[in-house]
This record gives sequence, C-alpha cells and structure tokens, in this order.
Amino acid sequence: MTDLTPLLEQARAWAAEDPDEHTRAELEALVDAAERGEVTDLADRFAGTLEFGTAGLRGALGAGPNRMNRVVVTRAAAGLAAYLKDTGHAGGSVVIGFDARHNSDVFARDTAEIMTGAGLKALVMPRTLPTPLLAYAIRELGCAAGVMVTASHNPPQDNGYKVYLGDGSQIVPPADVEIAERIAAVGPLTDLPRGDAGRVVGEDIVDNYLDTVAGLAQDGPRDLSIVYTPLHGVGGTTVAQVLETAGFDAPHVVEQQEHPDPDFPTVSFPNPEEPGAMDLAMALAAEHRADLVVANDPDADRCAVAVPDAHGWRMLRGDEVGALLAHHLIDRGATGVFANSIVSSSLLGKMAAAAGQPHEETLTGFKWIGRVEGLAFGYEEALGYCCDPEHVRDKDGVSALLLVCELAAAAKADGRGLPDILDDISREHGLHATDQLSVRFEDLADIPATMERLRATPPSTLGGLAVERVEDLSEGSDLLPPTDGLRYTLAEGARVIVRPSGTEPKVKCYLEVVIPVGDEDVDAARISAAGRLDAIKADLRGVAFGPVLGG
Repeated sequence: MTDLTPLLEQARAWAAEDPDEHTRAELEALVDAAERGEVTDLADRFAGTLEFGTAGLRGALGAGPNRMNRVVVTRAAAGLAAYLKDTGHAGGSVVIGFDARHNSDVFARDTAEIMTGAGLKALVMPRTLPTPLLAYAIRELGCAAGVMVTASHNPPQDNGYKVYLGDGSQIVPPADVEIAERIAAVGPLTDLPRGDAGRVVGEDIVDNYLDTVAGLAQDGPRDLSIVYTPLHGVGGTTVAQVLETAGFDAPHVVEQQEHPDPDFPTVSFPNPEEPGAMDLAMALAAEHRADLVVANDPDADRCAVAVPDAHGWRMLRGDEVGALLAHHLIDRGATGVFANSIVSSSLLGKMAAAAGQPHEETLTGFKWIGRVEGLAFGYEEALGYCCDPEHVRDKDGVSALLLVCELAAAAKADGRGLPDILDDISREHGLHATDQLSVRFEDLADIPATMERLRATPPSTLGGLAVERVEDLSEGSDLLPPTDGLRYTLAEGARVIVRPSGTEPKVKCYLEVVIPVGDEDVDAARISAAGRLDAIKADLRGVAFGPVLGG
C-alpha cells in the first residue's frame, strides 16, 4: 500500500501557507478524503507544478501547485519581480490588467502587492478590460512589464496569467525560462514583502485606446446593420464605444451574452470557433436581416466574423478574415512586413508580394508575430489579428472588428459583400482552402510517440498528392527557431503541418490546398478544394494516428 504521509504533509504545508480561505478549505477537505482512501484528486493537485512558459500560466482554478490559485500567482509575481530587478528594471513600473473570470481581480491585487513589496511600481487597470488594452497600456505608460490575468477563451473553470515585457509583446525564450527559474527559487510566502495595492490607472488610458482604435477607420460608408456578441466577456462596452466613435450605428447585441459572466451560461465553451457558440448571434442576425455578425472571445483579443450566403449564415475561417484584413490594409496603402504564423494560410505571402511588400512566417503565437521588425499587419488562423502594431503589438479583436465593419460597409455601398471580396482574392491568387484535423490523446506518451513515428517514416503521398518535401521544424532554420512540428509540402501547392498543441493533449494537423481559379466559377473550385482536403485528412488519420486509434 502506498505511503500517503509525504502527500498529506505536502498538502497540509500548502494549506497553512494559502491566504485564501476557500482554497484552504478545499484542500483540507481533500486531505480528509485522502485519509478515507479517496486519494486521486489530491494526488493530481500535487502531481506537479503549473508550468510557467511563453503563455505564462493557465489552468483550472483550485487548491494546490497544479492549479491556478493565490499561492501559485503570488509565486509567479515574485519570480517576475525578481527577473525585472535582475535585468535592470528595479523601481520600474508594471501595469496589471484583469478580465471578469473568477478570481481575476484577486490575482491582480496579489500581483500588485508583490510588485510594490519588491520596490517596483504597480499600475492597476481601472476595471475589467480587454487584453489588447493592457498591451496598449504597457507602451503608452512606459512600463517595464505588463501582466494580464485572463484565460482568454478557456472553459469557465480556468484562469491564467499572461506576461508581457516593456516592448508590449508577450514573453519568448529565454525570458520565460529565466522567469520560471526565479519562480522556482521563491521561498516561503511569509518571507515575501507585500506592499500596497498600487495605483489605479485613470480612465484616460481607456479613452486614449478607444480614440486610437476608432482613428484607424477612414472616411467612408457607414451604412451597416451589425450583430455583435462579446460571449459573456469584457469586450462589449469597448466595442460599442469604438463603433460609435467611428460613425457606425449601434450594433444589435446578443442580450443573453451582453454582460461579463465568468460562468459563461449560454455556451459550452466560450470560444467563437466552437460549434454552437455563435448560434444566438446568428439567430439575432436572421431576425434583424443584418449585414454582418462579429464577435469577440471573452478577453476580446480575438475577432470572429459571420456572413450571410445562399444557405443562411456561415462563419468565416480565421484565414479568410486574415485575407480580408490584409486586402483592406493593402488597399489603404499600408506598407511594411505582412506576417503570419506557419500554420496559417500561404495566401498572405502571395498578397504581400503582389503589393510589393515583404512577408514573414513566424512560429505559432503572437509572442512571435508581434516581434516582427517593421510589422504592418500580422495574423494567425486562430482568429488573432494585429492591425495596428504601432500601438498594440499583440492580437486585438477590437481593432480587427472595426476594420472588418469598415470593409463590409464599403462593400455594401457597392452592392457587394465580404464573400465577393474573397472571391476576387481567389481569382487573383488561387483559392486557398484550409482545414484542421485534431486528435485528442488519453495517454500523453502517445503524443511524442506519434511525432517520432512520423519523423521516422514520413508519408510519400497524402490525398493522392505527392509529398515533395519534408521539413522537421524541431531542427530550426535561418528563418525560424526550432519547434516541435513537421511540415509536408505537397504537389500543386498543398501543404500539411503537424504539431502537438501547446495547451491541450492533442496533436493538430493544419491542411491547405490551392486551386487555380482564374475566370472560372469560384464555387466549383471550392467544391474541388473540399474534396482534396477530405482526401488528405483521411490519409493523415491513417498514417499519423492509425496505430494509436486502431485505424
């Protein structure tokens, strides 16, 4: 029989240090249950420590080192403070934002007290606000770093802790490792000096951001019936004010999702990409015969778009919205680097080349896209868009939403819609159709095993197309740092990238096919592309996952 003494001692020591009465009581109840033989939950809480990485921290709320709680956050704040002092920022300012999730305000206050206790200045955002507003504030206020307490579009039981440095970009290696080392070196919480709760930033920072975003819109048509949902998140007031300032009529807002609610009661998963999340918005759009549906995720750093077509309403893929925004900015004369992540469509590179602008690919995540020198526009297929890198070097669902509305209004004035513009882009550059195949694993050991099997025996064909080139992205290159992934270049412009998810127990495959269109019917090209994607997906499922799934 396993000796539970070390686990129980560890749990009791953690509870004694926990300043939160709720998680302390939760842990004490788990200790009692473990003494009665119900050990699984307690053991999981202490199976490891919530890992600090380039996404900061993110995980389920609860007691213990393997959950998001005040002890874990306090240690993370102390590690960040030590890192800032060690890298020449003693006495500098850290701006702290928070969304409306459970405990976000509490974690923000703990962070502020640790920063002031360490001799740094803590500037706390005045209320629950979007993540891009925090990224804006870092540069606007001249801060050494920024912290945003958010779990973005994760389930309601989660929260997270996102760290930015003074350039307004999310942390990348080696900063993440160096901060993690200092977190690990933090001693007992009782030894950490705590100061006051910092200074609350004035509402003028919000007003400046709103004016900056609204100023992105140029003079032009504003006749557009818009349906909007913030998905129970913090984007609602911000978006309404930006649209009003830019001259649009107030959108029809999904009433059931209008106000921040950390329980996200109308959606099973508060991500606009998830099936069902946009149903209420599309029903409202049909009721009002709207021209456009737009949505943010709960912290408003992503933007989703739906458009009417012959069959009702359809969601645009992230790559489609990225192409529309790039088209719009190029038409407006934007100059500089157009960038996207490697798992996003190759279309952006062709559009940039045709406009005489440079293009770069980055690793997945805005921590990389936001750091591209001379960036004019950047996006990733997961609904993230950076349209104003001078002010926000991160994805910003508010500015992207405004520019989509501006483009849709201009198209409407010409008797057209966003799908018509996408068709124009396809005629010029070919139809670029994308899809995903994601496989969830119960046994985490199967994920590296799957990647190693594909490295050892790469497929020679996928979906009837020859695999012309295989790149092991873990080896890195002159253009990209190493990352765990494989890229297959197929005949006729098709492409597949396979990589483990950074946040879930999944392996994700990103598929793209390119069908020449010319003056032909774009719908016919779309049907052809769907067939090719299905064939590639079927082969991938067998080649990559068959040994695991029994296929």
